[in-house]
Order: sequence, then structure tokens, then C-alpha cells
Amino acid sequence: MASSDLEDLCFHINMKISTIKKTLQLRNIGQEPSLKSMLCKIGHEMVLLHDLLNKMETEVQQQEKLKDLLKELQKSAERDQNEAQHLRENIPAHLPKPTQSCITGPTVKCEEQTKVVEPERAKKPTKEPRLIKEAPLITAEEFESVPAYMKGRLTYDQINAVVQEVNKAVVGKYKILHQPLKSMNAAVRNLYHRFLEEETKDTKECKNILP
Repeated sequence: MASSDLEDLCFHINMKISTIKKTLQLRNIGQEPSLKSMLCKIGHEMVLLHDLLNKMETEVQQQEKLKDLLKELQKSAERDQNEAQHLRENIPAHLPKPTQSCITGPTVKCEEQTKVVEPERAKKPTKEPRLIKEAPLITAEEFESVPAYMKGRLTYDQINAVVQEVNKAVVGKYKILHQPLKSMNAAVRNLYHRFLEEETKDTKECKNILP
């Protein structure tokens, strides 16, 4: 047997002997009345300390789970932000135009829109008011027929909101153009002349708005 093996065996035996001695000493100490209460107190504190360590371990595990959830939430928020930025930078120049009349649409907004933009009656009863044709709102069926890559960029309500704003601008412009010059104030008259200057042979026969 090599000397290193004998040294390891001796070290192991000495450690066992030392452990037995300490165990016997602790047993003797536990039998002394003066030290028994102190040992009980130490044992009670060890139990409390063990419970506290278990609670701390549970809290650490919960915090780690919460940290993972927050990381996932952060990644999701970043993805949504990137998608929103992409949509903002890539809004299509021409929105899809509906083919059906607003009268056949399922929404009530068309009726409200017709009431709002109904032109004022002329002062002279013999003349009929000029009707300003508006772009109809899209229907739910028409929106569902839009390609998926375009439908994901704007919602149904957003598209109709844009159409309503365009109609509002068109109605405001052509109300001014149809208004008698004598009834205009200075600001409205300036708009009237500006609208006439902006007209070209290509836009004269159709309703239009310019920025």
C-alpha cells in the first residue's frame, strides 16, 4: 500500500474520532442543567432561522419569475412599438376605395353624415340647393375583402375616420364656392379666391381638396 493511501486513511480515521469526541462533548453539555436551557434556546432559534431561509428562498423564486415576466412584457412592448413605427412610416398613399353606396352600408354613421353635410337651402325658394357628393364610408364586408398586409396597418374605424375628415374638408370648400360673394366676409372671400386659383382644367370637373 502506498504511503499516500496510508496518510489518507489515517486522516479519515482521525476525522471520525474527532467527530465522535465532539458528539460526546455535546451530549455531556446537554445533560448539564445550567446549559440545557441555552441549548433549547439555540435549537429554537435554529428552527426560526430555517423557516426564514425557506421564506427568503420562496421570495427569491417569485422575484425571478416576475423578472422573467417583465422581460417578456418588455420584448412584447418593443415589438409593438416597432410595428407601430413601421405602420406610421409606411402608410399607403391610396386607401382602398369602396364600390358600394353608403346607403347599403350597415353602419348608422352614413345617416348621421348625410344630416351633417346637408347643404343649406338657398335664400331664394326657386333655386334648389347644390348637393355636394361625398365619399361613402366603407362597409364591414368591404373591409374584410382588403388584403391582409394592408388591413393590418389601419383599422376599420381609422379608415372611416379618414373618409369623414376628407368629406368634411370637401363640404367646407364647396360650400364656400357655392356661396354668393355678397354674403362672404373678408376671410371667407380670401379662401374663395384661393380655391379658384388652385383649380386647373384637370380638377375643375371633379370635387377635390388641396393641402
